[in-house]
Amino acid sequence: MLLAVLCVTLLPFAFGSINTTCLLPEEVDVLREIGRKLGKNDWDFSRDPCVGWEIYTNETYDNNVTCNTEPNNAICHVISISLKGQSLPGTLPPEFVNLPYLQYLDLARNYLSGTIPPQWGSMERILNISLLANRLTESIPKELGNISTLKSLSLEDNRMGGTIPDELGNLASIERLFLSSNFFTGELPGSFVNLIHMKEFRISSNNFSGKIPDFIGEWKNLTGLRMQASGLEGPIPHNITLLTSLTDLRISDLRGPGTPCPPFKNTSYRNLILRNCMLIGELPKSLDSTQLLDFSFNKLNGSIPERFIDLTYTDNIYLTGNYLSGSVPNWTITSGSSIDLSYNNFTIDGAWDYRCQMRQTNLFASFSTDKDSSRKVSCLKNSFCPRNLSSLYINCGGEKLRVGGMEYESDLEPGGSSYFSVGGTGWGFSNTGNFLDEGRRDSYVVGQVRCGVQTDTSGLYTSARTSALSLTYYSFCMLTGSYIVSLHFAEIVFTDDTTYSSLGRRVFDIYIQGKLVEEEFDISARAGGARKSYVKTYPVNVTRSLEIRLYWAGKGTLNIPVRGNYGPLISAISVEPCKLLLTPYVFDELCDAHDLC
Repeated sequence: MLLAVLCVTLLPFAFGSINTTCLLPEEVDVLREIGRKLGKNDWDFSRDPCVGWEIYTNETYDNNVTCNTEPNNAICHVISISLKGQSLPGTLPPEFVNLPYLQYLDLARNYLSGTIPPQWGSMERILNISLLANRLTESIPKELGNISTLKSLSLEDNRMGGTIPDELGNLASIERLFLSSNFFTGELPGSFVNLIHMKEFRISSNNFSGKIPDFIGEWKNLTGLRMQASGLEGPIPHNITLLTSLTDLRISDLRGPGTPCPPFKNTSYRNLILRNCMLIGELPKSLDSTQLLDFSFNKLNGSIPERFIDLTYTDNIYLTGNYLSGSVPNWTITSGSSIDLSYNNFTIDGAWDYRCQMRQTNLFASFSTDKDSSRKVSCLKNSFCPRNLSSLYINCGGEKLRVGGMEYESDLEPGGSSYFSVGGTGWGFSNTGNFLDEGRRDSYVVGQVRCGVQTDTSGLYTSARTSALSLTYYSFCMLTGSYIVSLHFAEIVFTDDTTYSSLGRRVFDIYIQGKLVEEEFDISARAGGARKSYVKTYPVNVTRSLEIRLYWAGKGTLNIPVRGNYGPLISAISVEPCKLLLTPYVFDELCDAHDLC
């Protein structure tokens, strides 16, 4: 007893000797090597790792080494290491395998490079590995399939590629497998049929091939499935949507032929997204989703089913970009929460004086009469053009500015998830989509970034407007003629340094006058890095109205610097008559290149 008291008393003063901690000397040596390879230079080995090291935790940062003590209280072992959000610059040490009692390893949001060591496949007790948001490359080592205890593996938001090894189908205990936002290729291994304990599976933003495999529908414990822009082809197997355990289903941007909506057995979802999945035919007759229902950008026709009135209290409903017809149901504009019906073929009901924004419902370009680009959309019929515009300048998300003798109009309206606003002289914007999983109130304006574009003296790149799905700028008072449209970009959310905040990839598509002009457009890649400006110009022939639309097609990172950070972002728009800038010959050549004239 006296010896035990003496050890506790002397512990803070005498850790220079390895005998003053309950941790085995060999585990201390392993921690030294791990810290060296990770670049974790602030571990103080003059203190006891189990009780003397600082422990600090918040939403994105964690600095924690946890030990447990054997029943005799004389020996302890490292069971958990969590070093989140520290931008550690090193590589992944194989030596983690030499901590035989390690159960939890979280190295999310660092600046780690290199590959996953195949030696990790010998870990005997590991339950959870998270490597989210790093710079890891190459393929997943097949040896990881040997870890019979592993329940959760997160590799999201890295730069890994190659095919998924068949051996991962041997992960007998796996419940959560997160592979989103990488560059994986090939088909999903057939051995995955053995992963019968799977609860959450995420493979969004990859380059997989082949069809969505039926075996996913055999995972009877599955509660969450995310396959947005995975590269896979439809159709969606019916046994997936018939899973009664599934409450969070997100599939988008599928390739393949058009197919009818799949059947649903569990009609109560928290999130149900089947966006741009080549769905044809009519909407399901009855569905229930408490937070989000998204069938946007398919080819669905017919009217909105009567039973959809049960969705009155659903937080967000997106039926954007279909061929829905008939009358706009009264409940959508009198009592719905947040509903987007833009870009459809509805019939104008004479009993209603339709506006583009009615309560929290977006009706921009939602009627069959809106297909004629020579006239403004129906919901703007009462909007007056004070003059016909021969030029247009918008400081997206920012205040009014004068740049080079031109006055950029302000664009400070906060916006919303299903929202249209007339923003200035003869123009407005339509926004569709809310940011998921971030746990904060959505913000669609990135304002006054102090560390913006260093070479920017104009002020155009200190703010921007962003969107979680689709953002349209629409000018309805343009003089008919030929114009040069300049889109101004700068990535002001990600950083240009050696922290994890620099690892984000923002990828989206650009449409002008309904035509795709840029696919998988990445601001940082075009500009040569974050916090650098980039201007892209397009020749456009305009007949009264001009439409510029930015669309998130599911690609890019999702969790950098925090969760829910993705989608298009734009700093400014300028539209000028081409005769002031180009000769007719040059204009015609540009027109041919972009197919916009």
